Amino acid sequence: MADGRKKFAIIGVAGYIAPRHLIAMQSLGCDLVAAHDVFDSVGVIDKYFPKAYFTTDADDFKRRMVTDRVDYLTVCTPNSFHCTHTIMGLEVGADVICEKPLSLTPEDLLRMDECQRASGHHVRPILQLRLHPEIEGLKKLVENNRPDAIYDIDLAYITPRGNWYAASWKGDPLKSGGLAANIGIHFIDMLHWIFGPAEEVVVHHSSSDCVAGFLRLKKARVRYFLSVNPGHRPADGCDDPMAPYRHIVINGEDLDFTNGFADLHTLSYSRIFSGSGFSIDDAKDSIDTLEAIRHADVIGLTGDYHPFLKVVRG
Repeated sequence: MADGRKKFAIIGVAGYIAPRHLIAMQSLGCDLVAAHDVFDSVGVIDKYFPKAYFTTDADDFKRRMVTDRVDYLTVCTPNSFHCTHTIMGLEVGADVICEKPLSLTPEDLLRMDECQRASGHHVRPILQLRLHPEIEGLKKLVENNRPDAIYDIDLAYITPRGNWYAASWKGDPLKSGGLAANIGIHFIDMLHWIFGPAEEVVVHHSSSDCVAGFLRLKKARVRYFLSVNPGHRPADGCDDPMAPYRHIVINGEDLDFTNGFADLHTLSYSRIFSGSGFSIDDAKDSIDTLEAIRHADVIGLTGDYHPFLKVVRG
């Protein structure tokens, strides 16, 4: 960093989430020196770092990171590659900023941690919901309540997707880790951050477009409903049937966090640069819960299930 600017490389630059990282880098005065993707439809780079070196060759990209002595590698690849690409970044001498979920299994998380310790560098997962003002306020409220308080929570997150979703890597459980890993990870992480680790994991419904169940956390009982099916979106006065639907009810009261998402990646980067970024340990509870959801038996409409399931299951 001869000129004081942090030097970045990014892998998975053609992906959906990459622009949020490019915006963060640009906003905070960083320099993107190398970018890689197996797809070459990456014109988005021109808007932020037109001089960045781009290659579709993984070995060329790795050599470039070494030659340019990058400070950070940002990982935006499909979920199943997060572990491999994070370790690659550590091995070339870079700190790594990795998108969600940090890994698909607890075993991969352990491998990443071992490599991190051996390298002397750091892995920083993006856990941006922890930085949302409403979520930060909720955490303070819970911390200031009596220690034995238990909260009843209904969580519904419906982010409608078209037919392309099932045909993409996101619809392949081996690549994405399943629906809970792909669209639910940030909410699961947020719940663990505020209400503690899981003591029981139940799955009432699991299909290619929807997963729902029950989590008993240290300080909460959570009924969750996660879906990419536009037909599952309730009529809430929104004119756009493809608009995301986020709804959290805590002890009968709605938590409004409709807004406030725009700059969370930039804020995440700022926290990382200041030394207060999140760690592998911070991601552990959510990865353990994802593993439990993937391997749980589906029990159907019995027990304490989310009310939206009545519509899905008839």
